[in-house]
Formats: sequence, C-alpha cells, structure tokens
Amino acid sequence: MNGQQDDPASGRTTDQPTDQLLDVNQALSLIAAEHEHVRRRVRNNPVLLFTVWGGAWLVGFGTTYLAYGPDRVLPGWLGAAVPTVLIVTALIWSIGYSLRTGRGVSGPSRTVAALYGWSWSLGFGCLSLVNTALIRRGLSSDTAAMLWSSSSLLLTGVLYLAGGMIDQDRVRYSLGAWTMLCAAGAVLAGVPGNFLVQSLAGGGGFLALAGYHGYQRAAARRSRP
Repeated sequence: MNGQQDDPASGRTTDQPTDQLLDVNQALSLIAAEHEHVRRRVRNNPVLLFTVWGGAWLVGFGTTYLAYGPDRVLPGWLGAAVPTVLIVTALIWSIGYSLRTGRGVSGPSRTVAALYGWSWSLGFGCLSLVNTALIRRGLSSDTAAMLWSSSSLLLTGVLYLAGGMIDQDRVRYSLGAWTMLCAAGAVLAGVPGNFLVQSLAGGGGFLALAGYHGYQRAAARRSRP
C-alpha cells in the first residue's frame, strides 16, 4: 500500500513506484531542457532583426526625402540608390539569418517558419510587378512615389500581422498594425512627406521595437539566478 516491495534476493525493501516517478521526472526535465535549447536556437534575435530593418528604413527613406524635389540637399540619384541598396541588403541578410538559426531543426515549426519567410519574398516580388505595370500605364511621378511607399508599408504590416498571429506575439502584431497606419499616413502626407513618414514612423517603429526587445532580454538575464 505504501509503494514499497521486498526484494527476496537481497532481503531489502525497494521503492519501485518512487524510482519510476524519479525516472519520469528526469525524462521530462531533459525534454524541457532540450525544448528550451531548440527554442533559443530557432528563435531569431528580434533586436538584430528590427535594428537592421529600422536602420534601413530610417536612413534609406530619410535620404530619399532629402534628395527629392528642386530644394533637395542631396543628389537626386541617392534618393533611389540608397534605399534600394539598404532594403535589398536587409532582405538578403534576414533570409540568411533565418536559414542559419533554423539549421538542424525539423518538423512543423521549421515548415511554418520557412513558409512565412518565403511569403516576404513572394509578396514583395509580386508587389513590384503590379506597381511597375501600373506606373507604365501613365501614373505621374508623385502618384508613383505614393504608390510604392504606401503599398510597401501596407504589405509589410499585413505580413507582420500574420507573423504575430502565428507566434501569438502581441508586440509583432502591434507593429503590423502600426505599419499599416503608417501606410495610410504616407498617402495622406503626399510627396515628399510620404518618405518622411516611412523614415521616421516606419523606421522609428522598427528601432523602438528593437529597443523594447533589448530591454526585455536584459531584464531576463538580470533575473536569472
């Protein structure tokens, strides 16, 4: 009744249920430790990701704003070259970083992460084709500029909404909502104000989120024994 049994060979009393319970607890502890190890390996560092994208948007579209129109303070060609180079670089870096952090992990989590990652490339690839086709139909330069800025922000916001739902991450979901509001603000601001909205509100939102995650990670490290 008390979980003890006599061992006839040795004359000692053994506690088999207790030993089995200890074995189960050890197994669960090992599983939990391995799960935490895999989670840390797969999970992207949000501070790095949001800093890279925030810097690309802040500097890239800030340059476009300063290089636009007759009163520009920077050469006009920088307005297109700088954001293009920075955003393409950030995209390539993000894809490579995601592939490195997901290496060696299989199963549904990796499949979802891969599908979500490729959604960015597919979405922006199709967006580029649509916008280019519309511009060729005779859109003015100012309308084309607002089309690119607002549609890019809108797609980014929708993708972050989706990522927030997948990971149940309220912060990322909130960033998606904020980015979509920036898309509306970019249209209402007109040209060249839309570039300033992208730079300060869009890029600033990414950098603010990077700071938030950095604070959270530092607080978590301080709380560890």
